[in-house]
Amino acid sequence: MKTPNPNRPNSPLEPPKQRHNPLHGLTLETILVALISHYGWPELAERIPINCFCNEPGIKSSLKFLRKTPWARTKVEGLYGFMLRDINRSQPDN
Repeated sequence: MKTPNPNRPNSPLEPPKQRHNPLHGLTLETILVALISHYGWPELAERIPINCFCNEPGIKSSLKFLRKTPWARTKVEGLYGFMLRDINRSQPDN
């Protein structure tokens, strides 16, 4: 068995660092819950008009849809990034 080379950047035992990716390490459920707590279901449905947010919204059904639909997941992840930037802009500099 080969021992991994620690100097090799793409070692299979150590994923590449993603310091500037705000989605790294977050689950889709975590992202969705954060969006719901920040915007609420009605505003979320207004910003991303898809049925799982408009008609009888729920986390479980929304996750099921988002996992099967890449374009919708991309919109949710984009809105999450926008929400983080908006929150960071509104905080005063210390």
